[in-house]
Amino acid sequence: MGTIEVRTNVIKRNGREVDFHEDKIKNAIIKANNEVENVYKLNEAQIQAVADNIAKRVANSSHAVNVEDIQDMVETGIMEMRCYEVAQKYVRYRYKRELSRKTNTTDNGILALIDQLNEEVKQENSNKNPVINSTQRDYMAGEVSRDLTKRVLLPEDVVRAHEEGIIHFHDSDYYAQREHNCDLINLEDMLENGTVISETLIEKPHSFFTACNVTTQIVAQVASNQYGGQSFSLAHLAPFVDISRSKIRKQVIAEREECGEILNDDIISKLTEMRLHHEVKSGIQTIQYQLITLMTCNGQAPFVTMFMYLDEVEDERTKKDLAMIIEEVLLQRIEGVKNEKGVWVTPAFPKLIYVLDEDNITEDAPYYYLTELAAKCTAKRMVPDYISAKVMKELKGGDLYTCMGCRSFLTPDRFTDNGIGNIAKAKNYIKGKHKYYGRFNQGVVTINLVDVACSADGDMNIFWDILDDRLELCHKALRCRHERLLGTVSDVAPILWQHGALARLGKGEKIDPLLFDGYSTISLGYAGLYEMCYRMLGVSHTDPNGKEFALKVMKRLNDKCAEWKASENIDYSVYGTPLESTTYKFAKSLQKRFGIIPHVTDKNYITNSYHVHVTEEIDAFQKLKFESDFQKLSPGGAISYVEVPNMQTNIPAVLSVMRFIYDNIMYAELNTKSDYCECCGYDGEIRIVEDSSGKLIWECPNCGNTDQSKMSVARRTCGYIGTQFWNQGRTQEIKDRVLHL
Repeated sequence: MGTIEVRTNVIKRNGREVDFHEDKIKNAIIKANNEVENVYKLNEAQIQAVADNIAKRVANSSHAVNVEDIQDMVETGIMEMRCYEVAQKYVRYRYKRELSRKTNTTDNGILALIDQLNEEVKQENSNKNPVINSTQRDYMAGEVSRDLTKRVLLPEDVVRAHEEGIIHFHDSDYYAQREHNCDLINLEDMLENGTVISETLIEKPHSFFTACNVTTQIVAQVASNQYGGQSFSLAHLAPFVDISRSKIRKQVIAEREECGEILNDDIISKLTEMRLHHEVKSGIQTIQYQLITLMTCNGQAPFVTMFMYLDEVEDERTKKDLAMIIEEVLLQRIEGVKNEKGVWVTPAFPKLIYVLDEDNITEDAPYYYLTELAAKCTAKRMVPDYISAKVMKELKGGDLYTCMGCRSFLTPDRFTDNGIGNIAKAKNYIKGKHKYYGRFNQGVVTINLVDVACSADGDMNIFWDILDDRLELCHKALRCRHERLLGTVSDVAPILWQHGALARLGKGEKIDPLLFDGYSTISLGYAGLYEMCYRMLGVSHTDPNGKEFALKVMKRLNDKCAEWKASENIDYSVYGTPLESTTYKFAKSLQKRFGIIPHVTDKNYITNSYHVHVTEEIDAFQKLKFESDFQKLSPGGAISYVEVPNMQTNIPAVLSVMRFIYDNIMYAELNTKSDYCECCGYDGEIRIVEDSSGKLIWECPNCGNTDQSKMSVARRTCGYIGTQFWNQGRTQEIKDRVLHL
């Protein structure tokens, strides 16, 4: 009998996906067979039969099969032939191989990274190029840190649950170091009161352009001392516009006096404003280009967000200057940046967030022109994203502030009201005023809700018991994150803890007070609400019954966070996890544990947080309205999106969605398309197709180009825009997305 051809891949232990080869099965059986006496041996036909049966099972699988699963099949196949002695030898051989592998758990993973073979890790982050040395160096260090974390730093039950995909302990590759996740930079304090960068004193800038330069240096330093995103406000740059105005005006007067020109006030003012606009343009261009060309020590551009909120400044003059800055940011983002071929493309960073408010949401509002410009920018470049001032103030106790990175929100300030005071020793602290800049998130652990439902096997009573057990496991893991930061001295990251980004503590001073009283948050993430409902009720959470159940689950998560917070004085908060590579990991784990279940485990991804499933037909307004109920129960972070076609010729439709966001949901975005093929110049949507082996690849619909190095593709991945392509799980999710408009 001939060897069966199988095209399904096998997932090796180091994450690499390889072709299945039946001959390897036969060779393994033959090795075990050769170690027993002739009377106990399998004959050639039996060996072939075992191998053929396994090949058929692998061929019929709808997903890549883990190597451990295949080894289990081999054991079972030999036992079915009643050759127990051979099976025993095979088990012993397998055990010895396992012991050998455990002598060094990192070698294979690192080598697979260097050779670009680890499917799970090599595209875990769609903004890190896995080919370049700095990224590989970061990934290699991450493999060592991850190994140390699993073997030494974390409890065995947490590690086991993480490896089985029951929970996800985020960023374990940074856990060995005492680093936190994300934050809001107190840029105002650093610019107004000075800072220190690389042991060099940086005093208050004397111009807007210099302030922009200093800002980019601060962002780069902050990014190199944490592993998550950071946000800063353009409002903190706005006062420097008037500083430049005064400086330029003096220069204009001096020049005109030297040239014997008339000192006409109108002319002086016009010349001043012309030069000022040029400086603002240059300053914003500096931020744009420096931030996307900077590369931090972890092999990527800083994950940075710029916040645009007009009412964040108090006086009218500064507000108009802030509007000038926002206008320039939007104009430059619409233009894009040139790639190495000189083609204007969509940059991934900085991410932009624009606040919709009374002064810019209606056509008769004074700053509506900025909202129109924002709509054009969204249609062309996918940003900005939008925060509704009206809805956010309702949900956040009257306060309005940006998220940290892509979606993680701080809890409303309670330490100010409780009289805790200026524990960060910030120089811009105002007694009694709520504080958000300088605060941060300690880290995230995510519960796989799909696994809870599958483990309960549809039994509702068992579901709630398992959910509570898993939540306590998440709590234990979150405590590990918190306790890892306890005792950290400010010296480990001076830019963060000593020089104003987050605090101005003294040398040797511990950051511990900043971990309590609500100054920082810690996040309980969740994923797969849609699949959970389908496994338990047979319907989506958009069905009334499914929604009622899903909201009850969300309430349970919030109740647990409230319970932990009351007991420990730590601000636990429910967070809609932005799964990127984890969506693939969870899907594979579910398939391995529970097989293929329609609508539940039949994809190579599971749904981010509470989102409507990407294949579900629903219009943009229904989707946003539906998801707004779940955003209320994700106070630690959430963002909703609508998938739209090319909207560059339909700006009124974009504006109508923006107005709906303002009235109905706190934080949302529009996912447009922004691609380019270097081979033929096609400027449209690059599509995803299957190649001859069944792998998903990107293909230009105009010329058929499939070389990723010769195309620019930008897609919203998990709040941020990704530009470095994605693993197979996320790629399938992108392919499956339906339009909502």
